[in-house]
Amino acid sequence: MYPDAREVMTGMTTMDTLENLGQWSTADAAELYQINAWGAGYFGISDEGHVIVRPDTTDAAEIDLFEVVEGLRKRNLTAPVLIRFSDILAHRLKHMHEAFATAMSENGYKGQYAAVYPIKVNQQRAVVEEVYRYGEPFDFGLECGSKPELLAVMALTTETPDRLIICNGFKDDAYLEAVILSSKLGRRIIPVIENYDELRMILKHAARYDVRPRIGVRIKLSAEGTGRWAKSNGVKAKFGLTASEVLDVFNVLKERGMEDCLQLVHCHPGSQLNDIGCVKEAVGELAYVYAELKQMGAGLQYIDVGGGLGVDYDGSQTNFYSSMNYRLQEYASEVVYRIGSVCDEREIEHPTIISESGRAIAAYQSVLVFNILGRCGLDELGDEVITRQLGEHAPQPIRDLIDAYISVNERRLLECYHDAVQAREQSQLLFRLGYLPLHLRGLADRLFAATCQKVRALASKLDSLPEELLALESILSETYFANFSVFQSLPDSWAIDQLFPIMPIHRLDEAPACKGVLADITCDSDGRIDRFVDLSDVRHTLDLHALRDGEEYYLAAFLVGAYQETLGDLHNLFGDTHVVHIHLHEKGGWWIDEVIRGDTAAEVLEYVQYDVRGLVNRIDRDGEKAVRDGRLTLRESQILLRFYESELAGYTYLEPEVTGAD
Repeated sequence: MYPDAREVMTGMTTMDTLENLGQWSTADAAELYQINAWGAGYFGISDEGHVIVRPDTTDAAEIDLFEVVEGLRKRNLTAPVLIRFSDILAHRLKHMHEAFATAMSENGYKGQYAAVYPIKVNQQRAVVEEVYRYGEPFDFGLECGSKPELLAVMALTTETPDRLIICNGFKDDAYLEAVILSSKLGRRIIPVIENYDELRMILKHAARYDVRPRIGVRIKLSAEGTGRWAKSNGVKAKFGLTASEVLDVFNVLKERGMEDCLQLVHCHPGSQLNDIGCVKEAVGELAYVYAELKQMGAGLQYIDVGGGLGVDYDGSQTNFYSSMNYRLQEYASEVVYRIGSVCDEREIEHPTIISESGRAIAAYQSVLVFNILGRCGLDELGDEVITRQLGEHAPQPIRDLIDAYISVNERRLLECYHDAVQAREQSQLLFRLGYLPLHLRGLADRLFAATCQKVRALASKLDSLPEELLALESILSETYFANFSVFQSLPDSWAIDQLFPIMPIHRLDEAPACKGVLADITCDSDGRIDRFVDLSDVRHTLDLHALRDGEEYYLAAFLVGAYQETLGDLHNLFGDTHVVHIHLHEKGGWWIDEVIRGDTAAEVLEYVQYDVRGLVNRIDRDGEKAVRDGRLTLRESQILLRFYESELAGYTYLEPEVTGAD
């Protein structure tokens, strides 16, 4: 008989501790998670080891994120929860206004600047209303890209008709009729022509309602984009008119004596532009289009540079696709300088500059907080010497694994690693052929992992790590099960490998002892995150703490305010999470402005056309049948029905265990 695996190894611990790192501090945590790089001043770490939020990027007013989560839990708002910091949104708008004001002052620019928020970035009512309210001092407006979005914007702007509305996207007859009717209501609204046929419909409805419309045109630039959405720009772009088509639009208007109605030129330089060079080329080309049309007699007043202003998700400030090699002030300066220079060269007045930088406005405000349900990793492993050898009848691969484990030293790292890899492969083959007992297969896996740990510990002392040993990080990582759905709350992470900063929100005064990846609670193998931000490269594990019995462990994904909520889907019928709007209190601390409770099971079932009342009736009838057949008592059937109705009204995510219930 082969000895039991538990008799072979003793004194095992979990993973490498950070015993060689000396005294751990919150400054070490800040460096490890690079919070100061990607946080843009909005996030930091307190002396207590908690993530703090600084809505105006100063330490004059701070919000303890862990304290907020605990406060929400006491209000029965359990994780996962999306927390929106409304004051960050206000600061982003103010910051954008100030950046362009500074650029205009430095460059002697005589025009104005106005941002319009594209509501497609985050169409949630509360977000759009807050953007619109906080943008009022700067005369910022809204942008819509579809008829439903326009219908919402028409109603939201009843009290402020003079603030700008830009209408992009493909438009049908009803969309453009709504635009003209909005003009009759006094709205300052500009439909941007994306294809030539839209001009005909605009002119038809303008004549019908006796409106002299404001009209914009989007031009396809020859300058190409960069980053993940590079193909959204250039002559093959989805939207916009060619130069000849723009001239055709102008000539049609001129023939009707309406050239003054052409008031805006627009371009789409791309999304999440990671290279400032693209901005320079696109804006320069658009400025020349503006100048040419203006000199031809068009009534141009606005130049819309579109979106594209990036967000530095990883904090590296490089041209990596999840970063950007410029800052907001440089972006504003380049836009203002290039437009101003072309206008001065052609001796024409400076127009109002419009930008549609929705991602840069909305991303920072939202933080997704979720709890860890458990972890799955290595068996008890460590680096103590095996105290008992297997008998001489043990299979050769097992003996080879033992030898590799015992023999690890600084001079034989690669050799022992290679031996361990080969021996494990041989043991797996023997098991598949039926020649190795299950307990020895388990022992082989434990020996291999223990050998890898010893190799990694010694390799960490080397000046440079051999390329073959880079895989050790993934081999030794653990899986932390996170209470959220990637597909609902972080769809871009799954769909386009977007990187979001993720880190613990507490225990940051403790050195993390584990390296892990995250798996969500959907039954889909893609529901995992194994790519994390790093200043030099993408990391494939995240430094995490060991879990403690009876204590929640919270992580958060940051910079998730743009696109994620609208793009999220109902995979496994996990619905929207709870959403909470947090404000700074003028006397210090924070307060809850609005709570939007997450979807219930009944609500998500109705989304996919289930008759919830009919489901309850079916369970009721089935319970009565079980009572009749003697499988349930009447009381048990009533308990079952109440339980079923209660769960239909409950959160779709996992909730804390209820103890002491009947």
